[in-house]
Amino acid sequence: MTIPNLITILMVLLVPIFVIYIINDRTLGSLIIFVIASISDALDGFIARVFHQKSDLGVYLDPLADKILLVTAYTTLAILKMIPPWLAVLIISRDVIILLGVLLLYLNRHPVKVHPSLLSKSTTCLQIATILMILSNSYLNIEPIKMYAFWITAGFTIASGLQYIRIGLVILTQDEKTNFA
Repeated sequence: MTIPNLITILMVLLVPIFVIYIINDRTLGSLIIFVIASISDALDGFIARVFHQKSDLGVYLDPLADKILLVTAYTTLAILKMIPPWLAVLIISRDVIILLGVLLLYLNRHPVKVHPSLLSKSTTCLQIATILMILSNSYLNIEPIKMYAFWITAGFTIASGLQYIRIGLVILTQDEKTNFA
């Protein structure tokens, strides 16, 4: 067990606390928990790279933890009507498609190497920033830019999802050509 993996596990353990705070209308507490979880997400990757603590577990655990945090946050915020439900559905759908794609590749005996693209990393950053913005709404006047943030986040989410679909299809069709050539 590496330090980055422990940090990632801590991040996952913060998710229920975040939900409890937000559903009890403790916005500042939920904001602080979400900031800690977001920083820990960046910190675990930094420590893994700089101190050569990358692990096979971490390669899968880190993106799964990101998905747990973001899907939970978007679902909760949509239920509480703090964000539009369509945005939550879009983000959750992308993550489900990615997970199903990984499963499909695995079932077709394709080793899955997790290497998030720059677009995917940017999408995650925008999704996190959008949540931080919404949670900060009590302290900052973000109303004039809120809808722009939703649409930009949605656009990146769609583009990233399409990129993953394209990559998966290329892998699967290359294998079919190899098997039938």
